[in-house]
Amino acid sequence: MALSCVEVCRSFALACYGLQPNGATVMCSSFTATSRARLPLCRYYSSSKSKLGIGQKLGSRLQVANAKYERFLQRHFPRFYVLYHTFTKGFRLLFQDVREVKVIKTRMHTKGIEFKDLPYRDMEKLRQFRRDMTKAIPLLLISIPPFANYLVFVLMYFFPRQLLIPHFRTPQQQTDFQKVNHAHRAQQYWAVLKGLESAGSHVKDGQLKRSLLDLCNKMQSGVHPNISDIQAIRNLFSGPPLGIKRMNANHMRHLCPLFFLTSYLPTPMIASRLHRHTLELLQLDRSLSRHGQHRLDDSELRLACCVRGLDSGSIDINQCREWLSQWLQLSSRLKESEASLLVHTMVLLSANYLTRRNE
Repeated sequence: MALSCVEVCRSFALACYGLQPNGATVMCSSFTATSRARLPLCRYYSSSKSKLGIGQKLGSRLQVANAKYERFLQRHFPRFYVLYHTFTKGFRLLFQDVREVKVIKTRMHTKGIEFKDLPYRDMEKLRQFRRDMTKAIPLLLISIPPFANYLVFVLMYFFPRQLLIPHFRTPQQQTDFQKVNHAHRAQQYWAVLKGLESAGSHVKDGQLKRSLLDLCNKMQSGVHPNISDIQAIRNLFSGPPLGIKRMNANHMRHLCPLFFLTSYLPTPMIASRLHRHTLELLQLDRSLSRHGQHRLDDSELRLACCVRGLDSGSIDINQCREWLSQWLQLSSRLKESEASLLVHTMVLLSANYLTRRNE
């Protein structure tokens, strides 16, 4: 904030006081050239004292005042200071993301790069930014009328998990909200497994039917499946009864919370949204495989596991790495027509993983 004030004041000084790039200050009257010849009112002053300029001096004073204000808040109102610091830092991070997304979009346009061909970090940045803006734009629209911004602050205070994007959350809120979000996902595990078991009755191929029912029995018994168990049923997910647009409507509604999507929409819209999010996740996996899992830092690794359905905050980093390796081993072999298996894998690989690790 202080830096921006410095730039504004510097521009103001350039416009009003005639600060020149060569370091000299020119103070001129509005007389004609003839008058200036007779009465030389233009004086040139040395740049040694004007280098700081009025803008820089004002900016420095604003920085000092801002630092004193923050110390005052931290000393006398510590809880408010945490919110203040979180929001100011959040705005800086948000503006930084806007600049980065603009650079990525420009490069995509100028070089003709498609989303599926982006590097992993660029793809993840665009995916997360779109999700954040989907949540933030309605709030911005609500705050447009006079005094409506106060209503927005009230809503954000009482519903922080639903309305605050990650930029404006405290570290404790980020941890707590992640646990709550995972709990909402976990509530659908049993219903998804029951849906798979029910779909097995419609499978005509005897071998595939047995493999699916055996997998469901293992999951319901608390056993973490092998990758080979899941790969054995992949053909069931390219058409009826488990293709992304061919499955039962109720089963689709149970899958929506895995992507934090609302299930209160018409069935065709739910199918379309699930298909779009599942393909995006498959493209993200392919980009991550090209990027290399070993190149992710700890926070990126935990985020990658969380996006794919694992409660990564409850396990150590080595377990996250092992789980993500299993996920990529499976997703790297899937075709786009089998993408429905990917959203079911969010349940199959996550439901009993923590149970297995705690045995």
